[in-house]
Amino acid sequence: MASKWLLLAPVAGAVGLGVGIGVGADKLVSAAPEAVVKQDVKPAVTLPITRVVLFNSGVGYFSRSGDVTDDARVDLSFQETDINDLLKSMILEDFGKGRIAAVSYDSREPISRTLSSFAVNLNGTPTFASIVSQMRGERIEVVTTPGAANQPGKLSGVIVGVENQKVPAGAATVDAAVLNMWCAEGLRAVKLSEVQQLRFSNPIIENEFRRALDTLALTHDSQKKAVSLHFAGDGQRKVQVGYVVEAPIWKTSYRMVLADKEKPYLQGWAMVENPTDEDWGGVKMALISGRPISFKMDLYNPLYINRPTVEPELFASLRPVTYRGGFGKEAQDGVAFGGAPANEYAAKDAKARSGAMPPAAPGGFGGGGPGRMNLAEADRSGEAKKYAADVGRELNNRINTGTVGNSATAGNLGDFFQYTIDHPVTLGRQKSAMLPIVGKEIEGQKVSIYNQNVQKSHPLLGLKFKNTSGAHLNQGPITVFEGSVYAGDTRVLDVNLNEERLVSYAIDLGTEVDPQIGPGNQKITSVKAVRGIVHTTTKFTEEKKYKIINRSQTDRTLLIEHVNRTNQQFKLVDTDKPTEDTPDVYRFTVPVKTGETKTFTVKEEKDVASNITLTNNNDDTIRYFINLAEASPALKEKLKEALKVKESWDFARRELAQVNTDLQRLNFDQERIRKNLRETPKEAEVYATYLKKLSDQEKEIDTLTAKQKKLMADEFKTRKSYDDYLANISD
Repeated sequence: MASKWLLLAPVAGAVGLGVGIGVGADKLVSAAPEAVVKQDVKPAVTLPITRVVLFNSGVGYFSRSGDVTDDARVDLSFQETDINDLLKSMILEDFGKGRIAAVSYDSREPISRTLSSFAVNLNGTPTFASIVSQMRGERIEVVTTPGAANQPGKLSGVIVGVENQKVPAGAATVDAAVLNMWCAEGLRAVKLSEVQQLRFSNPIIENEFRRALDTLALTHDSQKKAVSLHFAGDGQRKVQVGYVVEAPIWKTSYRMVLADKEKPYLQGWAMVENPTDEDWGGVKMALISGRPISFKMDLYNPLYINRPTVEPELFASLRPVTYRGGFGKEAQDGVAFGGAPANEYAAKDAKARSGAMPPAAPGGFGGGGPGRMNLAEADRSGEAKKYAADVGRELNNRINTGTVGNSATAGNLGDFFQYTIDHPVTLGRQKSAMLPIVGKEIEGQKVSIYNQNVQKSHPLLGLKFKNTSGAHLNQGPITVFEGSVYAGDTRVLDVNLNEERLVSYAIDLGTEVDPQIGPGNQKITSVKAVRGIVHTTTKFTEEKKYKIINRSQTDRTLLIEHVNRTNQQFKLVDTDKPTEDTPDVYRFTVPVKTGETKTFTVKEEKDVASNITLTNNNDDTIRYFINLAEASPALKEKLKEALKVKESWDFARRELAQVNTDLQRLNFDQERIRKNLRETPKEAEVYATYLKKLSDQEKEIDTLTAKQKKLMADEFKTRKSYDDYLANISD
């Protein structure tokens, strides 16, 4: 049977229920002028919920279907919080010779906008002072508290304003809000804390205040909102409506029964809630194990945007014109004679007078790029009619060719798995239920899982299983039974089909593991020099031993989880290949018979490279590499030669140091002799001795200074030779 649709938004996941979501272009009902909602339709028809699809993303898809005759109205009620989701996702379908007339609902203004429209703005949480401040200039009657200082019991006047003043409070002062009023006797200040009653004399203000409070009270009303669906047609036919609204996520829990000689048996339950205010009677239910993208958007509240204020340019030509001098030409800011227009408006007028229309901006009709003439400019140039005609032809061409607007592209949001409940579900309003979704044997093996960071001495009893149930396993808790005895609890994350997973549910007290750090070592494996830089490679080896003892009455399969340090460049050596290699741990399988003691060793190594630059500061580094067994003979010979070159530099440094010491000694001695000369009479015999000694030292200083200069040059030369030699050592 043919059907007609009113499609408001697509619903992810409904394809799995056999509900077609897409529509053909020839069946999309548009809002034609004749589709007017009739107010005299027959009494409303009830459409019960017939299909429910619950998702893991906090939403549910609800489908209602039933029969209608001729023109009909279906009334639904929803929580106000669901209206936005309803407007975003509702799908209407008419399977007979009819059409969707309209969907009507009560709109509303944003409460903040409504409150701001009253004379008294009660947005937010206004204080007494802020309310009074809004009413400046209004006449009021004020009754003060008994005993108010210097105030009569009743005042009448006009509000001037509210200010904060410092008022005495004992030995200190505090801030207090003060109402300033213009009264018959003049300006009066009244502390707001002393105002017992305030009444507006203007009845309009009183009415505005009351209406604002009534509006606030309406926002506290939790009544549901009515939505009416109008179907128009002839005869009896089936109609259907579907929508996505917020719903509790469905949850899963599992039971795992373990037996010695049988496969593990897995039983899974889904927990669903009926959050609606109507009973579900025999509904078809599906549970989607997936997370489609879902979001909220405000479509219910009227939304307003700020529009820019544009200054008209009609009188731009009336602005005063200024003139400037030119080089051999007269020029002005209007039009530069013999050149390009010097003014934006004059330039546009010049183009208009030339009779040439400006080119269209990039992007075609509707662009706003440079060179486009607007209607106001076209009016000034006498081209308004021609411009408007071109615009009209362009718009008609776009509409006829279908290029106005963007096309919507729909696609899958991702992989998901669906649990379809085999039998219709009956669930009362605001009730919950457990529904069986899995009940099959799966492949699995009992193991003991040891991780030093979880339990140092004992492994955990666990199960390594493969999901052969034929269904995706949604995350949830698992209660484990060994036979008919409770064994423990565990938790599993999402498990895809045929995926293997480990779970643990108890401590294995019958098995003990003692982790021991084995002897580690490091060894330099290679030494290479390149232009004075020595590159070494050191191999670090670490070893860890797991000593295992099985005291239980049954054999154990132990899974040892060892930290995976590949991100630290460690690699396994001389160790059995791990059963599993995860980003966090290696898992090694070690079978241990009852009463057996066994040691499992994990050995790892990594290479560490280091670079050392040979410098002239210290030759201990050079001697270290000469004595290193891993260094090549050729490199050792070059390093020995470097020490010989260094001997020349060391000799020059020693000679220079000796000369500097002698000069320092002579300078100190001369200072002593000069001091003695100043204190000794010239006629004394020792005075001549001092003079002769001072003269002899001057000659010695001259000799040493000349020698110092030569030695400094030798030291620089020998040091440079040594530096150059070190920088060119390669092997």
